Amino acid sequence: MRFEVLILGSSSATPIYGRHPTAQLINVNEQLYLVDCGEGTQVQLIKYGIKSNRIKHIFISHLHGDHYLGLIGLLSSMHLVGRKEEVHVYGPAALEEIINIHFLHSQTVLRYPLYVHATQDESAEMIFENEHLQVSSFPLDHRIVCTGFRFDEKKRLPTIDRAKTEALGVPTAYLPLIKRGHDYTAPDGTVHRWQNLTLDPPVPRSYAYCSDTVMTPSYLPYIRKVDLLYHEATFLHNMLDRARDTYHTTALQAGEIAVEVQAKKLLIGHYSARYKDLKPLLEESKTVFEATQLALEGSWYSV
Repeated sequence: MRFEVLILGSSSATPIYGRHPTAQLINVNEQLYLVDCGEGTQVQLIKYGIKSNRIKHIFISHLHGDHYLGLIGLLSSMHLVGRKEEVHVYGPAALEEIINIHFLHSQTVLRYPLYVHATQDESAEMIFENEHLQVSSFPLDHRIVCTGFRFDEKKRLPTIDRAKTEALGVPTAYLPLIKRGHDYTAPDGTVHRWQNLTLDPPVPRSYAYCSDTVMTPSYLPYIRKVDLLYHEATFLHNMLDRARDTYHTTALQAGEIAVEVQAKKLLIGHYSARYKDLKPLLEESKTVFEATQLALEGSWYSV
């Protein structure tokens, strides 16, 4: 089952040539989820061949413009192309007011149902769940209310050991029952335990998205042992004072966080426009956490 992340935007605060404000697309078993929606996100979706009508759930971390100013445009375009399927947006409580004011004064009545779900910033909470996935929000420490998001794959059913079931002549219609823990009784009366006819499923995977935040221990419990950690790394560590003043993180700190939470892989992004060359940010993080990669626009990263 696919579980991967496409980087649509990797810049902080302002766009620069070749880098756009923050946005990511997550593909879990061909269901698409959008995380943050900076200016130009819908253009990036078009550029990378993603149909916006496939997106049903949008998660907004906070209300700084580089993380949500593309949302109204995206929702409007969905309306203009005749979307009928509902859209769910998760974000700070004030986001609903922003959306409603825009559509009120543009006299837009959406053709599709739009549901805005307020996240809260005092503790972690599960905000979405389906058959494949569970999504939780958790508080970060930024200048304004801000949350991170964690995407946890649900444990899958065991897979059928085809060699064994075919040798026994198990009817195809019975295979789903075996996967759900039912033993198989052969025509001669022999009972075959379901455990002997299945293989263990893959270990569930997880992805954590840490948007704008100063480094603090408060949110680390929510991202422990994640398979892929995305963490902002706005500055090099020689600008630590600037990072603290603006409630951001350095590349070195992002690496230290990955070590502390025992992440398997780290993806750094949200680069300051002052860095035309991103290699120093990567090298700095890798001094403490070797399994670091740069979040590069247009690239898919496997969880």
